[in-house]
Amino acid sequence: MSQPESAVADAQAGGPSDGTPANQQEPLAKLAERYGLRRAIARPSLPVYLRQLWERRHFVMTYATSRNVSKYSTSALGQLWQVLTPLLNAAIYWLMFGLILGASKKVENYPAFLMTGMFVFTYTQRSVSGGAKSISGNLSLIRALHFPRAALPLAYTIQEFQQLLISMGVLFVLVLITGEPLTVLWLLIPVALLLQTMFNIGASLVLARIGSTARDLNQLLPFIMRTWLYASGVFFYIQDKVVESAHLPQWVADLMYFNPAAAYIELMRDLLIESHPVRSWVWFTCVFWAVFALIGGFWYFWRAEEKYGRG
Repeated sequence: MSQPESAVADAQAGGPSDGTPANQQEPLAKLAERYGLRRAIARPSLPVYLRQLWERRHFVMTYATSRNVSKYSTSALGQLWQVLTPLLNAAIYWLMFGLILGASKKVENYPAFLMTGMFVFTYTQRSVSGGAKSISGNLSLIRALHFPRAALPLAYTIQEFQQLLISMGVLFVLVLITGEPLTVLWLLIPVALLLQTMFNIGASLVLARIGSTARDLNQLLPFIMRTWLYASGVFFYIQDKVVESAHLPQWVADLMYFNPAAAYIELMRDLLIESHPVRSWVWFTCVFWAVFALIGGFWYFWRAEEKYGRG
């Protein structure tokens, strides 16, 4: 009889089969350790976990693509909603803030300014919102199959990135229509999107762990996202509104610019809009949030790997 089979037989018999009295039998944990057994759902080491995640990259891509295809399959316009949703939001905010409240008078090329902010923020908003429900919304899959749970929030972010590629193509055309020139800075747009994607993955992993236990998070998330939207300078210059109009201290504006959503919006505007003032610190802020969120978010999610799908 092999060691694992002997261990199972010992456990079923209530202890070792050598006649040892019950009060002197080994605890099950020590018995498993003596025979080299480990829990099936035990959290692997971080390098092993990363390797397992890489081995399932095809599953992640297929899962993200299938969700992307099926998301709008029941609507008449189908995948066009990927572009129509941020455009309609931009049109509403242009009407409210650009015309009624007069924000367009203080911003040169306000249509390009507003559309860039909406498309960039929508990418992060959808990624984080999807990550928050990636674990709690796939409990049957988690309990049926053994795989790195990080594959789920990662797949949700990839799904949103696939949608973003279509949206960005439309955004480039619209920005050119508004009169912006095609400059060499546009070559840096893939780098900016890579940094934002790194941040989105990390933020999705954090929200996925929190959402796996805090079931009310999905009810609070729309309010959190709306507040984040208003604090990110999507439809106004933070500097103008905070310092000049509201007469608040400069550090308040600096703190709002340190907001990751605002930083990625500012970076994309710097690349797309020639008249937009270039801020030297924006690249450092974006790199910081990308690295910090990805490493910290992955570690935070991995620490609770054994808990996902329970309860």
